[in-house]
Amino acid sequence: MALTNLSRRVALGIDIGGTNTKFGVVNHRGEVLEKGSLRTDEYKKIEDFIDALYLQVSPLIEKYGTVKNFDGIGLGVPNGNYYTGTVELAPNLPWKGVIPFAELMENKFGMECTITNDANAAALGEMLFGAARGMKDFIMITLGTGVGSGIVANGNVIYGHDGFAGELGHTIVKPGGRKHWSTGSEGSLEAYASATGIAITAKKMRAEFPSSMLNQYPEESINSKTVYECAIKEDPIAIEVFRYTGQKLGEALANFVMFSSPEAILLFGGVIQAGDLFSSLQNYIWKETYFPSLEIK
Repeated sequence: MALTNLSRRVALGIDIGGTNTKFGVVNHRGEVLEKGSLRTDEYKKIEDFIDALYLQVSPLIEKYGTVKNFDGIGLGVPNGNYYTGTVELAPNLPWKGVIPFAELMENKFGMECTITNDANAAALGEMLFGAARGMKDFIMITLGTGVGSGIVANGNVIYGHDGFAGELGHTIVKPGGRKHWSTGSEGSLEAYASATGIAITAKKMRAEFPSSMLNQYPEESINSKTVYECAIKEDPIAIEVFRYTGQKLGEALANFVMFSSPEAILLFGGVIQAGDLFSSLQNYIWKETYFPSLEIK
């Protein structure tokens, strides 16, 4: 019988977002030993992105010995297909079409790569090491450039027959509403509740209220961060942007609760760091459904 010293085993975890990519070396306890990041949107070709990622990660691989000490690469990416290892038609990434992402990574890094939707990866991480430990039924929502989601039922991530179940960000929350900048759909949750959606809402609202602090910024500088900065300075229009965003997200989450009856909804990503500015979120969930034991984390 062979014995494996887990204390020396590590893995490379990579989270690819529409704007930024973050990576880290983790051990079997889920502890992050090293971490780093690079811009995603600076690389128009997937090969250039993987080359740049490899240059940044290589010193970490050498620090922990060689690739033989790594159990592999876990990759979370929008529209990542767990079954095929491909990234397919991702609306918020610079690389279009169907990309054999896992294969490209394996060829470059020399180790096995497992890929899944970024929100599914976050859900697995929280179930094993984080806020969802001990839970078997919950929904993970990631709020960044887009809106990602992972659904866990009976202790299993729901992938569907083709690997793309749980794309809640592309469900329609306002029929005939705002047109999505990439998919062309009208009224999807992502068009309202993502960082991109917040910027669009802010630009529309500030045009109607010239006295808003938001008008102190040029058009190209309006993003979720500038809206947040104005909101904490008590600009009423910036605050209203977050209230409206929380309303749209809360109404959508109420529908999600009704179809899967989760123990909790976990919110993750840069947008949710606005914290109390999203106070309307929970109010709209309770308004539309009644699940007294549901946790919002």
